[in-house]
Amino acid sequence: MSKILVTGAAGFIGFHLCKRFINEGEEVIGIDNLNDYYDVNLKIGRLKLLEGEDRFKFFKIDLTEKDDIAELFLKEKFDIVINLAAQAGVRYSLINPYVYIESNINGFLNILEGCRHNKIKHLIFASSSSVYGANTKMPFSIHQNVDHPVSLYAATKKSNELMAHAYSSLYNIPCTGLRFFTVYGPWGRPDMALFLFTEAILNGKPIDVFNYGKMKRDFTYIDDIIEGIFKLKDHIPKPDPGWNSENPDSATSYAPYKLYNIGNNNPVELMRFIEVLEDCIGKKTKKNLLPMQSGDVLVTYADVDDLMKDTGFKPSTGIEDGIKKFVEWYKTYYHLRG
Repeated sequence: MSKILVTGAAGFIGFHLCKRFINEGEEVIGIDNLNDYYDVNLKIGRLKLLEGEDRFKFFKIDLTEKDDIAELFLKEKFDIVINLAAQAGVRYSLINPYVYIESNINGFLNILEGCRHNKIKHLIFASSSSVYGANTKMPFSIHQNVDHPVSLYAATKKSNELMAHAYSSLYNIPCTGLRFFTVYGPWGRPDMALFLFTEAILNGKPIDVFNYGKMKRDFTYIDDIIEGIFKLKDHIPKPDPGWNSENPDSATSYAPYKLYNIGNNNPVELMRFIEVLEDCIGKKTKKNLLPMQSGDVLVTYADVDDLMKDTGFKPSTGIEDGIKKFVEWYKTYYHLRG
């Protein structure tokens, strides 16, 4: 069994990943700063389901605290590091840009330094479909150029990929970057559309629908994200002998570095997503049709061929099943009838 560090352990994806690793018999150390970007009680609720497990320890640590991170790495001697902690949210990056540099750049540097000085066998880190930015060629492929981000959040995630590659090249650290596509499901983030829409519909309030609903997202259910990470945990990247410096492929490298998309490979119209949600709740809603917001993109669509080739796994949960499970969780969590 491995000793695994999961940063952002009280977050949406981090919580589910810790739970999966614990169930598989791995030893997990989770860290989180429990910030108030969204309801801290939700984060505490997730942690309560993890704490008490023999194979799980939690420390309240901020990634930006360099000395605390260095001490943690030195003391715990991790085999694998999975960095999910970050300041999330495209729209919030327009309001508070500085926190994205502090958490996503400076914080990630501290993780890379910890890996560098402690002989980590594999670093897996969260990137985002947001890195595709102004790209319009569909589906989005990890082999495409992604040099045109349309939000600071996306720029920090692209920066993470570049920073990880530099450390992989300099210090021979095996690094795997994962571009997640619109993750949803039970215990999801309250700033995401599904949570916001569900809350509004159940309270009889209208929902804000941007770009007049003319958007598509590759909605990916949380269990599929977790399965993808689990499959890749022991799939440690090696230098690609076919990498060509005259025609460089950003998805692989002469260094032990690899990128993957993890998405459902099936973009869904936003209006269809809302329709399924209304059916699951059993209630229609009024829609405030609004123009496109800065930083948003029209469509996301994941090419997952490399993930399938290397792991044999492809996300497949449809929104009908995924949204139903979220609504059931939401009603249970908030003690709602029906």
